[in-house]
Amino acid sequence: MNGDTLIDTLEEAGLSPYQADAFVTLLELGSASATDVAQASSVPDPRIYDVLRGLEEKGYIETYEQDSLHARAHDPADVLEDLRSQANRFENAAEEIEDRWNRPDIEEHAVSIVKRFDTVLTRADELIRTAENQVQIGLTPAQYTELADALEVAHNDGVNVKICFIPPSDTLADVPSTDLLERTCIEARRRDLPAPFVALVDRSWTCFAPHGESTNQYGVIVNDRSLAYVVHWYFLSCLWEVHEPIYSARSDEPPITYVDLRQCLRDVEPLLESGITIDATIYGYETNTGRKITRRGQLTDVEYVGQSATGGERTTLLHLAGQASITLETDEGEFTVGGWGAMIEDIEAIRITIDALE
Repeated sequence: MNGDTLIDTLEEAGLSPYQADAFVTLLELGSASATDVAQASSVPDPRIYDVLRGLEEKGYIETYEQDSLHARAHDPADVLEDLRSQANRFENAAEEIEDRWNRPDIEEHAVSIVKRFDTVLTRADELIRTAENQVQIGLTPAQYTELADALEVAHNDGVNVKICFIPPSDTLADVPSTDLLERTCIEARRRDLPAPFVALVDRSWTCFAPHGESTNQYGVIVNDRSLAYVVHWYFLSCLWEVHEPIYSARSDEPPITYVDLRQCLRDVEPLLESGITIDATIYGYETNTGRKITRRGQLTDVEYVGQSATGGERTTLLHLAGQASITLETDEGEFTVGGWGAMIEDIEAIRITIDALE
């Protein structure tokens, strides 16, 4: 750092221009009379005495009499400590400004708009690690690498994790190995066209960002069940239903677990038509009280407002876009069970387990 830059820096630290110039001059001279300091610096002769006394009060120098007023630079330990303390304050202030600019206080807003994708990815990582029931996520292989540890934590905690891989641009990218997928999800699929990053966690949180080639770069973090439900249908229709699995750990033998009632309905409908007895456990909430409950019994019926499939065809997602429910017969009576956002059924199912097929 040259002398001029050092003077500018000392001015930013709180010295006046004359004080900064005089102090740097004294550092070079070691010890000198006030007159010599004025001649070697830009400080005018009439001002030199006030400038030196001001530096002495700040602890930068000490003055003494020797025929005339002399000065020498003080032991720099205190000065250096003060400068480093100020540097730390500036650094901390810079980090705080950046954090407040990038990520508003998410806990106080249902919808937060952020300007950097890193903020969306960081929040998705936090939410996935604390998920309790399900994660649906569409992301590129590179983004998967960033979130793989969090997805593994959720998967090990028994969370139902579904992953759809999307290419980063107009070209396909390699997906992770089967060993990695086995550690991080229950099922994975791949879309051949670019799509936004989206992560849904426990039917409440949504993290969204446009794909990398989009003109507009921003992120949205939503803590709202209604908006999450809309994104859930985007995930089902655009990232899931139309693509074949590239990995699946689902079993056709009980116990079989579902976190989506409509997927359960599609699988049990042909079983009921074949006369198979289906023992099941429903985990969810009473729609009239919001109380968390568990019900065990037999699935006896399915109902949906869409047209039924014919000719042995499997019921599609289109058939189930409206109201859809299943009926559970228990020792306490008969209960209707709906899916995400159920209102007219007795139970909103969070998780359905097929315990036995007879």
